[in-house]
Amino acid sequence: MSGIGSEIRKILEHDSYWSVLRAYGYAGLVSGGPWVLSILSIMMIGILAVSLGVAQHEVNAFQICVTYLMAGSLIWTGGMQLMFTRFAADRTYAGAQAEVLPNLFGVLLVTMAGGFAWAAPFIFWFFTDSLLQQLLLLSNFIVLSGMWITLIFLSGMKAYRRIIGNMATGYTIGIAVALLASRWDLNGLLLGVLTGHSFLLFSFLRHIVRDYPGKDLLRFDFLEKGRSFYSLFLIGTLYYLAVWVDKFIFWFVPYTSEAVVGPLRASIIYDLPIFLAYLFILPGMAVFLVSIEADFADQHERFYRAVREGDTLMHIEYRRDRMVYAARQGIYEIFKIQGLTVVLCLLWGRELLQVVGISPLYIHLFYIDVVAVSVQVLLMAILNVLFYLDARREVLFITTFFFATNLGFTFATLHLGAETFGYGFAASVTLSAFLSLFILSHKFNRLEYETFMLQN
Repeated sequence: MSGIGSEIRKILEHDSYWSVLRAYGYAGLVSGGPWVLSILSIMMIGILAVSLGVAQHEVNAFQICVTYLMAGSLIWTGGMQLMFTRFAADRTYAGAQAEVLPNLFGVLLVTMAGGFAWAAPFIFWFFTDSLLQQLLLLSNFIVLSGMWITLIFLSGMKAYRRIIGNMATGYTIGIAVALLASRWDLNGLLLGVLTGHSFLLFSFLRHIVRDYPGKDLLRFDFLEKGRSFYSLFLIGTLYYLAVWVDKFIFWFVPYTSEAVVGPLRASIIYDLPIFLAYLFILPGMAVFLVSIEADFADQHERFYRAVREGDTLMHIEYRRDRMVYAARQGIYEIFKIQGLTVVLCLLWGRELLQVVGISPLYIHLFYIDVVAVSVQVLLMAILNVLFYLDARREVLFITTFFFATNLGFTFATLHLGAETFGYGFAASVTLSAFLSLFILSHKFNRLEYETFMLQN
């Protein structure tokens, strides 16, 4: 993500209110644009499909299928996204850019073929409605798995405007095809999503192949132990499991869910508030990118440049203090802006639920979910700082803690009653954020020692 910081710094160089507004708007689009576009497109397909006469239960089944496909593909590829991003960065830094593109194709082959190997038996065994539906579900999962890999790689190429532009075009195409094929109900809507995501996958690949050098067609260097960090694979997988585990629990506990299509279940109690709450992380994500990726990243680079070039101890300590200050200010800014977002949601939550057609009975769960996802933005920012410090072991411990506590606390809320639903996820992410703050503080206190004394 370091390239985002350079783009933001160029915008902020104009030193005006308009440049600040542009910087935050750009950061918001880059950080939350793909997520918001995907949610809004799925919602729009559902609303327009109902207006065209598609039965509500078919639309509900479509939205649940897409949610499971998103969750499954993110968990499946989350570890590889982190591991390959680090591999590509290391090879680029070493001047071996020609090795990156063939390894990207290797990652896509492993990810998509591996996804087919385990998803195909599951889908063909548990979904019995029609062969067309099975093929559409399987194709969507495979395409999504490849799309997440190319998306993270294109982000590394700093092609953020292309990402947003292509995603807007892809989801527009997906909506159009879904509506044109809506006469086939669930299958038609799934065809629309598949078309949109396929467009994104191949358009991302076109940009990468055109702009990135590569001599070989296919390589698997990223699997070599000496060139890759498998701890990053564990971190990425555990993080996405931690984010989704409470949803899966509410989906598959019988008295909090209902069957929708095949083996897939949904929780009317839990789903609507949590996914609506995730739309309100955009302000915090924008501040996260501006503060951490622009300010902290710049101070981080200056500190390690001073170390590499053998600067004086006094200047190195000064750079260390500036880096710590930038991290603290960034975390404080995220806390302030996302806190204001929470206050606004608390004030206007009932009106918001009324506008989107959700019962006011969900208001208390919506409140706690907004707080929880806001703290999650703070957690992501702290983890990002720890990644800059190459604290992989610490991040692995935090994500493991996040997963274990979310799992345990969510089961506990099921026994405590409906009035505690949502508090398991909120307590888990809050404790994880406090733990990460403590670890980050300890890491900064030992930074000079670890920088100079623990190098091989």
